Amino acid sequence: MSVQEEFDQWAQTGKDRGMEERHWHTAKHALARMPVESGETVLDLGTGSGYALRALRETRDVGQSVGLDGSPQMVYNAREYTDDELLRFVGGDFHTLPFADNSVHHVWSMEAFYYSQRPGQVLREIRRILRPGGTFYCAVNFFEESRYTHEWQDRIEVEMQLWNKEQYREAFREAGLHVAEQDTIPDQEIEIPPESEFPTENWDSREAMVDRYRTYGTLLTVGVAP
Repeated sequence: MSVQEEFDQWAQTGKDRGMEERHWHTAKHALARMPVESGETVLDLGTGSGYALRALRETRDVGQSVGLDGSPQMVYNAREYTDDELLRFVGGDFHTLPFADNSVHHVWSMEAFYYSQRPGQVLREIRRILRPGGTFYCAVNFFEESRYTHEWQDRIEVEMQLWNKEQYREAFREAGLHVAEQDTIPDQEIEIPPESEFPTENWDSREAMVDRYRTYGTLLTVGVAP
């Protein structure tokens, strides 16, 4: 199954809204850090339901911005969720971004980057389209240090790139982006039951759940275009 087919299926069954709810726990903290000013352009790679751009319109008054997704059904849903004329949702390939050089102020991506089969090419494209001083905020939950997310690969037919923190930093640098910061954002909203209630339907131990949500949560790597 291709990435498009997988996420078309998710969108058709309403999983896009479920992802939005779960991602928001940590995404809102990462979005709050973005140095976005009124009127600036933001590209959301792997936009899903488009929640990140809707939030940036409400909180930062961003200008004409674009949500790009490889799934036509995700794009259709995102368009249905807003009537804001400054937000545009399009289908496209991460590896060949439909933007001119130095034309975008900021790029955001949450839980999408690791689906790329040529991540280096994606980063070079991001570097190409970013204006000097523009930022790329890359947020992922699936990464090497967060060991209890590794099993996700077994649940999905699409190959996922399992990188560690240093691999993210090195790939950013190789693409010409300065690494401004990198840290993990814990998910403080998921309720973790007491040890006596484990194992649960989804978790063998409380330790595993704490590791996933509190210790690691979301890895955020921030690149800046020189």
